[in-house]
Amino acid sequence: MTEAWWQRIAQDANMQIQQQSLARQSQLTKPPGSLGMLEDLAVTLAALQGRSRPVIDYLCIDIFAGDHGVVEEGVSAFPQAVTGQMLHNFAGGGAAIAVLARALDAQLRVYDLGLAQPITPPSGVTQRHIAPGTANFSQRPAMTVVQCQQALNAGRDALVEAAIDGCCDLYIAGEMGIGNTTSASALASALLGVDPQQLVGPGTGLNAAGVAHKLKVIERGLNLHAPRLADPFDALACLGGLEVAALIGAYIAAAQYGVPVLVDGYICSVAALCAVRLNPSCRPWLLFAHRSAEPGHDAVLAALAARPLLDLGMRLGEASGAAIALPLLRLACNLHNEMATFDEAAVSAGAGP
Repeated sequence: MTEAWWQRIAQDANMQIQQQSLARQSQLTKPPGSLGMLEDLAVTLAALQGRSRPVIDYLCIDIFAGDHGVVEEGVSAFPQAVTGQMLHNFAGGGAAIAVLARALDAQLRVYDLGLAQPITPPSGVTQRHIAPGTANFSQRPAMTVVQCQQALNAGRDALVEAAIDGCCDLYIAGEMGIGNTTSASALASALLGVDPQQLVGPGTGLNAAGVAHKLKVIERGLNLHAPRLADPFDALACLGGLEVAALIGAYIAAAQYGVPVLVDGYICSVAALCAVRLNPSCRPWLLFAHRSAEPGHDAVLAALAARPLLDLGMRLGEASGAAIALPLLRLACNLHNEMATFDEAAVSAGAGP
């Protein structure tokens, strides 16, 4: 059987650069470890980028959008038309991620993978139409095998284009799709083998009765597809979304091309978990931006042994949490690159206790 592209081994981090970076950290004018995670971030980025002075000058933020058939079960507080409306908002610069991208001097790209209510794509939105959204996973598989492969390929192609354009010191991807917390919770439950009750949350703002109904819909889907859920690709095809699969494809391709990734919140972390299940070698390339307010995020982060940078109670999606965390990574690089060493500053390092 031919190996799928997403199964190909990721690049290795540069261990020689990692050791050089650790040595530099030990000589900077500060007590060892006093900058906490910022030190680890700088060393990790140096090893992943293969340069002793890591930088994040060129940043690409991709948003993948797609609709979900399960919305017909009444699992969202918003109608599906909002997905297309938000694409116009992204392109018009009014969405949160558009504001953040401008502030960060980042390139923002938006991909329409398939809306239930098609739109004429505005300037700034690229159509990669696969299907008019997914099918209702509580009644049938969300995607065919071919559609799932196409969505993975769409994410890969977006990453490759960014890498070729040279705008990828770091890669951030986000999602837009009404109903996608339902899909993500179902997929996470299948991948983790846990009761979906531990994962399901309000998403776009459901009340307690809405969350209980959402849980029942997810349970119905999990029972329907149970024979296929042991395989991560099949679980994705049965329960996932077009935009979730594109995220997975982008994450794996980034690791294969040697591009560090900053993962956004709950839905992106579920995509990261699926990416790691499909290709464990991609895990070192994934950094995690923040802990979402969605209740299922803790379990997903724990399964990935991930330490998120921020915990701000955010649950917006669309890569907003990753964009908010990005300045911390840039500052970590600045500190690593520009702080004086003890010798340079003529400061005594001290022998310690």
